Formats: sequence, structure tokens, C-alpha cells
Amino acid sequence: MDKIMICGTDLHDRNLVCRVAVDRDEPRTRAYPNTSLGKSSLLDSLKRQARKHSCERIAMAYEASTQGFCLHDDCVDAGVECFVLAPTKIRKSKRDQKRKADEKDAQLILETLRGHLLAGNELPSVWIPDDATRADRETVRSRLDLGRKLTAAKTQVRTLLKAHRLRKPEGTSANWTKSYRCWLGSLCGEGQWPALATLVRQIEFVECEIQAIEGEITSLSETPRYAEPYRALTSKLKGVGLMTAMVFLTEIGDMGRFPNRRTLGAFLGLVPSSNESGEKGDRKGHITREGSPRLRYVLCQATWSRVRSDPDASLVYDRIVRKNPKHKKIAAVAMMRRLGIRMWHVARKAQVRCGIFAPEQMTAGVPTA
Repeated sequence: MDKIMICGTDLHDRNLVCRVAVDRDEPRTRAYPNTSLGKSSLLDSLKRQARKHSCERIAMAYEASTQGFCLHDDCVDAGVECFVLAPTKIRKSKRDQKRKADEKDAQLILETLRGHLLAGNELPSVWIPDDATRADRETVRSRLDLGRKLTAAKTQVRTLLKAHRLRKPEGTSANWTKSYRCWLGSLCGEGQWPALATLVRQIEFVECEIQAIEGEITSLSETPRYAEPYRALTSKLKGVGLMTAMVFLTEIGDMGRFPNRRTLGAFLGLVPSSNESGEKGDRKGHITREGSPRLRYVLCQATWSRVRSDPDASLVYDRIVRKNPKHKKIAAVAMMRRLGIRMWHVARKAQVRCGIFAPEQMTAGVPTA
């Protein structure tokens, strides 16, 4: 049997703590700075140790984090297999959670990877998007971030007006109309109210940025990578617009990586948790909330729009609500899951027709050299 050099890495902003072992041998601890030079030193050390112990393979794993996939890319370029693991799916005892240390975390990652390579255990690895998908995600996510900033600024304005017992004038039908903005301008004109003037300027700036980034996203939706799936989603499903479709396409990427609708529902975090051990029977709890919260956010927005505009969706929602009128949120979650699954079916067929994702792109952790 070929020997394998196995490395479990605990990745932080400033350092890398590694536990390195050959097959079932006792691991050793190594620490490197999280810099280009430090990563190069780590990879060179792994290669030297692999030659010394006549190892045919070198495999590394680390937990997904805000560090992104830079370490994964460096490993693949150097000919080292690299797996990025989902932190929420790595089994940790309560004792491990209370006694957290970098070396212990690296050891746990090492044991998880070793169990996969030597015993065939399931490895909780994440899908690695290509460079184009990562760039597209950043563009779409920036629009969502701007939306949150705009909502926060508008909330601050309403709070400020409420603190001074000010109400919008008669004849103003809704907030943030042209007449409402003119009224705000009259309140903060000529330096009378600096705090309100600052918030109004922030809102105007963010709205300009939103308009600009939405133009970029519209152009992105017309590229060959997204044009066919985007048109299919927005034309066949009511309530699905630009942001819902593009967030769905960029966050998921390759629709073919989900074998069925159940795995997609689990990825979206829209399936109920369960506690059915022993004689407890069918006991369901809150949804798991795994996966991307951005996806759940846009699905929630699209679901309510769909219920209002689509008679068929409205009938389904009413039917679920009639079963238990007190649990309207459960009906909303069910509609979100149904919409996500329908979007997945439509987008997957469109991607198959276009041949967007090649089979080799579905493999995570395999080096290119």
C-alpha cells in the first residue's frame, strides 16, 4: 500500500498550525506564518518529508473560513491534494469545544482526513468554486451588503425623527417618496440638523452605489456563463428577479453537484432538525439554517413576492396555512424550500443545455500538477 503524507492545518490570520503524519504514525506539530513565504515553506517541508518517507501522495485539509481558498490554490499549484472542510460538519465533542487550542484543532482535522484516506470515511469537504465564480460571488454579495447598509441608514433616520416626535407631513403617502425626501431636506437644510443631514447624504451615496453595482450585475447576467440559466429562471418562475436569480446561480455554482432535491434542501438549511432517538418518535424542530444565509434571504423575499403575484403559489400557501393557522412561518419556509427546488431544476436543465460546468470542475482537491 502506498504511503500518504497527511497534514491537518488550523488556519488563522497570522499563522498556520499543522499536524503532520505519515499514514498511522504519530503526528508532529509544525507552525508557520500565514504569508506567501510561510506557505511556501510549509509546502516545501511536506515535499521533503514525503521524499524522505517514500510517500506517493501528499494530502492536506483545513477548515473553510474568511481566508478563502488561497491556501487551496497554492497547494494545488504545488501538486498537493487539498481539501477544504465544512467546520459545522466536523464531529467535535463537548469537551473539545470547551478546550479549544490550535494544535487540538489541527489534530482533529488530521484525524478526519486520515479516516477518509485510510478507512474510507466520509469527508465533509466543501465545493471549490473556480476563479470566475468567486469573482461573480463578490460582485453579487456586494449588492446585498449595500442593501443592508441602506436599510440600516433609513432605520436610523426613522429613529431620529421618532426621538424628536416628528411625523411625515399630511399628503405624503409613503416613506422615501420624492415629497418625503423634500421634507427631510427642509429639516436639515442650512446646517440646522447635522446628524440628519449626514444620514441623508449616506442614503443618497449608497443608492448611487446600488444603481452602479446593479448595472454590473445586469451585464454579468448577460454573459454566456449565466445568460441561459438567468433567462430560464426569470421567465419561468414568478417572483424571481435579477438579484434572486444571480444570488442563486453564483452561490450554488454547479447545479449538478446535488444528486437530488433532498441534498439541496439540506444545503439551503431549510429542512427541520430532528430528535427521534429511542422512543421519542417523530419529533421535528427548527430548520437547521445550514448553508448560505444569503440564499435564504433572497428566497424569502422572492417567496412573498411569488405568493402575492402567482395564484397557484398563493393557493399552495393558503392550503399549508389552513392545516395550522398559528404556524404561518412554517408555511413560508415550506414555500421557500419549494421555490429553491424549482429554481434548482430549472437552472440545472439550462446548465446542461449550455454545458457550462465541465465534469472535471466538479472534483475538489485534485491537483493540476
